[in-house]
Amino acid sequence: MTTGSSSTSRAAADGGGISTFRGEHRALRADRLGTGGLLLSVLAATAPLMVVAGVMPTTFAVMGIVGQPLLFVALGVVLALFGVGYAEMSRHVHNAGAFYAYISRGLGGTAGAGAALVALVAYNALQAGIYGLFGFEVSDLLATYAHATVAWWIPALAAVLVVGALGWLKIDVNARVLGVLLVIEVALVVVFDVAAVADPAREGLSLHAFNPDTLGGAGIGTALCFCIAAFLGFEQAPVYAEETSRPHVLVPRVMFLAVAGVAVFFAISCWALTVAAGPSAIVGAARKESAGLLFSLTESRLGGTFTDVLHLLFVTGMFAAMLSFHNVVARYAFAMGREGLLPVAFGRTSRTSGAPSAGSLSQTVVSLLVVAAFAVADDKPAGDPTAPVLHLFTWFGNVGALGVIVLMAAASLSVVVFFVRRGAAAAQAWRLATSVLAGLALLVIAGYTVKDFDVLVGVGSGSLLSRLLPGIVGLALVAGLVQGAVLRSRRPEAHARIGLGNEAFQLEKAARGGAGATPPSGA
Repeated sequence: MTTGSSSTSRAAADGGGISTFRGEHRALRADRLGTGGLLLSVLAATAPLMVVAGVMPTTFAVMGIVGQPLLFVALGVVLALFGVGYAEMSRHVHNAGAFYAYISRGLGGTAGAGAALVALVAYNALQAGIYGLFGFEVSDLLATYAHATVAWWIPALAAVLVVGALGWLKIDVNARVLGVLLVIEVALVVVFDVAAVADPAREGLSLHAFNPDTLGGAGIGTALCFCIAAFLGFEQAPVYAEETSRPHVLVPRVMFLAVAGVAVFFAISCWALTVAAGPSAIVGAARKESAGLLFSLTESRLGGTFTDVLHLLFVTGMFAAMLSFHNVVARYAFAMGREGLLPVAFGRTSRTSGAPSAGSLSQTVVSLLVVAAFAVADDKPAGDPTAPVLHLFTWFGNVGALGVIVLMAAASLSVVVFFVRRGAAAAQAWRLATSVLAGLALLVIAGYTVKDFDVLVGVGSGSLLSRLLPGIVGLALVAGLVQGAVLRSRRPEAHARIGLGNEAFQLEKAARGGAGATPPSGA
């Protein structure tokens, strides 16, 4: 099934225009990203240093599971299984709506509308949450090195504006910014890994962390919830499909490179933490040092200057993740506006850069409002992490992660239905089998996430907050399903376009008999 991406590519080659029925202002610019640019845009969302310095010590401390490196291997396998069907689907559907486009192709437009709103809420939550941690870390750096007391929300608001400005630029410019930050970040973590192996704790180069026996206990499901957040980003590759020259080739390639690279990188880096601290001491050290664990281990091995640089890259890595999520949210909003799930203004792009300007602007406004709300509610002294980290980052980060897990599980089911309806079940049998296995595993993780949300957000057992926060995802799903049902009843032609992307332009053109159509560039 073609999607109009080929005509987009031809027009780009002819004169830089976009060949769609409604003209270039209603389409993303093709040929902007190659394998490298797409991979860097996707991997930036994983924020490697934030995971190594933040997620890993937190998981060791909260769950007390030494075998966390093995969890990254296991999750890599699950997400690779998910990626098999997801990647095959990407060869047939090229749409910036990604998750909801895939789900609508398999499960119908109403389900797609529900998925669209869940995706919009989830990625907005992930984006806004990081601003809290970013603001706190910048404030701490200023206090440490400049002896200046700055409220966390000031650098957070400044970051919102800078990210918003970059979001209006060409996606290839964004990719270069993300790429530079990501490469430096990964290089410094690799230096730590080598230093840990060269100077291990008293237990030496122990592989105890990869022993399955270390995964026993009731906390395994919740630990998986912590760790799967580290992978978020690889699933974003299809969001940029319309901006690549060969989406049917590049998107699957980048997804598998991202999953494999992230799994191996995090497994080794997590193991390096256990080697540096000692498998028997890693849990205690994490509980004592918290997010300072990595920095204390580097200072004793690589010195204060390296650790200072690492602190700075910790901040720039978060900035890269915020920019990456901003780009994704803007493109989801663009796809939804183009298909009638949001006001039509969201379905337009900037004439100068080809970026989804309305989606970018709306995401910036949402982030400003969220940060401002938490700033107003913050009654703690400067330097207290309660509002920015324990509330904004932790609450929103876990809401976003839950939403993406639910979307991945639904996408796995959609892959199966999509190919069965096309009569390709036999030809795609092994891919459908992997999708079923991945979907079941993701549903289990989603179940644990909801069940143990009080642990994930650090509130007491039975707290109302532990039900209200995951309820945001449920509310978004219900609201989206209602919107889809209403569209199906009142505007069936709009409902039929859900998930079609640029194909909808061609369908509308055919329905009008070509009247008023904008000819392709160079025609």
